[in-house]
Amino acid sequence: MTIARPAVEPQGPDAVAVPGSPAILTLPPRALHARLLENAALRRRRGAERLQSNRLDDADYWLHAAPAAVRKASALREEKSFAPLP
Repeated sequence: MTIARPAVEPQGPDAVAVPGSPAILTLPPRALHARLLENAALRRRRGAERLQSNRLDDADYWLHAAPAAVRKASALREEKSFAPLP
């Protein structure tokens, strides 16, 4: 018994290591910074929605998770030390 190789081989690292899954892209520092800030905004929005729904435990989680994404973005900016935006 032999194991057949897939018709399509993954190129580089991919999400779940199977053919056809989306590749994990290496983002430039500015794009990663923007994605982290977007993530923080989405977390704040989700927390606000949970507050309006009177789901206080969920709201507390999401509102406390937002600053973590901002800290990651700030740390990335310091680590990569790219020039300030105009």
